Amino acid sequence: MMGWFGGGIMMIVFWALFIALIVWIVREVSGRHSHSSSQALAILKERYARGEISKEEFESKKKDLL
Repeated sequence: MMGWFGGGIMMIVFWALFIALIVWIVREVSGRHSHSSSQALAILKERYARGEISKEEFESKKKDLL
């Protein structure tokens, strides 16, 4: 007779789901950070190319992003 929800099998399933959730969260967080940073750098380059900001301002903001 199996005890509490199948015993050891349910514990393995629980930990597998828990680890999968942690991996998914880490991938989501790290993926969005790099995407938003590269998008911000692209916008900064466009502003510099259009002459909206000076070279000094461009370099300063670029340092902040990277």
